[in-house]
Amino acid sequence: MANAPVQRMSQLLAKTLRDDPADAEVLSHKLLVRAGYVRRTAAGIWSWLPLGKKVLANVERIVREEMDAVGAQEVLLPAILPREPYEATGRWEEYGPELFRLQDRRGGDYLLGPTHEEIFTLLVKDQASSYKDLPVILYQIQNKYRDEARPRAGILRGREFLMKDSYSFDTEDEGLAKSYALHREAYQKIFARLGLDYRICAATAGAMGGSKSEEFLAPAEAGEDTFADCPNCDFAANTEAITYELTSVDASDVPAAEDIPTPDTPTIETLAASLGVPASATLKNLLVKVDGEIVAVGVPGDREVDMDKVEAHFAPATVELVTETDFAARPDLVRGYVGPRGLEKVTYIADPRVAPGTSWITGANKAGTHTKNVVVGRDFEVSEYVDVVVVQEGDPCPKCGTGLVLDRAIEIGHIFQLGRKYADALKLDVLGQNGKPVRVTMGSYGIGVSRAVAALAEQSADDKGLCWPAEVAPADVHVVAAGKALQTELALDISGKLAAAGVRVLVDDRPGVSPGVKFTDSELIGVPKILVAGRRAADGVVELKDRRTGEREELTVEEAVARLTA
Repeated sequence: MANAPVQRMSQLLAKTLRDDPADAEVLSHKLLVRAGYVRRTAAGIWSWLPLGKKVLANVERIVREEMDAVGAQEVLLPAILPREPYEATGRWEEYGPELFRLQDRRGGDYLLGPTHEEIFTLLVKDQASSYKDLPVILYQIQNKYRDEARPRAGILRGREFLMKDSYSFDTEDEGLAKSYALHREAYQKIFARLGLDYRICAATAGAMGGSKSEEFLAPAEAGEDTFADCPNCDFAANTEAITYELTSVDASDVPAAEDIPTPDTPTIETLAASLGVPASATLKNLLVKVDGEIVAVGVPGDREVDMDKVEAHFAPATVELVTETDFAARPDLVRGYVGPRGLEKVTYIADPRVAPGTSWITGANKAGTHTKNVVVGRDFEVSEYVDVVVVQEGDPCPKCGTGLVLDRAIEIGHIFQLGRKYADALKLDVLGQNGKPVRVTMGSYGIGVSRAVAALAEQSADDKGLCWPAEVAPADVHVVAAGKALQTELALDISGKLAAAGVRVLVDDRPGVSPGVKFTDSELIGVPKILVAGRRAADGVVELKDRRTGEREELTVEEAVARLTA
């Protein structure tokens, strides 16, 4: 095995900190800064110090090895991209304010790439002319950019981040399904090698488009995604992607709709209290504007509307809540008493829980008045059914009916079957076997490389500091010289022997630093094995400690080298 370099902390550009950064909100942010892995350059922009760069490079290596293993070819495309391809697909506008836009000195419009679907499509259009040139999978590992309104959580939510994005190009849908399956399997191998606990969850395609999408989520308290997991079957999904079947009920015995006086009951809470009924018996009607047109969203009174789902359904249209000005312009819409019966110039959509035949108490479109026995399909019609409620703990699993469990998670990967959205926009065709043009179908597959570092920190850290899995750690062993000259001499000697055997060594040989600080830093930095040249150095005996379990044992130098090189 080739010699590995010894990294001496006396020469290392990194300072550990005793206290958490004042602006740190999550564990990974606190520990990566305190342990000397990263430093903040500006809001959402981070510099990687030597130890952090080693961890980042190890994640890259694992991703690269598994992508190469499925036959993917690595390329590197520019980060500054022209406006025109993104305009052709509509994403120049769809991305909104999160897209970094810039101009050159001649007034030409450019952007900093958030993803590269358009540019990869054009690359293949330039290089592939026949079905014989496909299928092909291309990938890159490159910095991406997103103008976050509120960058937070350290490297978890930054404006610049390192990402692996790959793209598959096939002539048939069956080929796309195969490329998708290859990526899905490769991702499972990647995250297993990284030592991440993760779930594969059904997801929405969002602005990316396409017919199928799955997320790889790492459960963590700092996660920004909420996912639902079924304890009884294999169902797991981002809460934004959960859908339920529409099931009609028999309303033949429900009496005719009847207005009832309900003064001073403009909210679901006051209405339910006044009538002595559960909130679930009432129908909530939320008014929004979609590109200026008013839309009513109907959900059971005991549920909240998930505005992210509403916005996703109407994307790329702009969705906003109605205002006092809107109510003033529409006197037929009575604030606090809006109901679906008799609504004019208002599109009415509803959650599947507001199914045909269900009966409700809802607004009568008159101040101080509601209507009871309002039956869907008899007294009003729903224009479209959309799953729009906020999913709650205990909601039935769409697959088996068991109560769902909700958890927070970090998105570490996302795979999409894009289909022909980008090929259509940019006219990506190749000649088929019959000599006629064939429209290419695509997949898009992303892994957050820098985000994976944060996810690992969140999942593996303990109350003492970071605790890296072996394959991504910045070193294999952290050798600590307790302080005296003899101890330092032994630490450097054993470090050299380990390095000669190919072991990556970080040695704390800092002069004038107390043993207590060195021991604390070794646990904070989180290398899997800690080897201490301490009180028995004169006897040629060292202490080997497992960072994760805390187990310790005394070994001779020869035994320690043999153990760590086995």
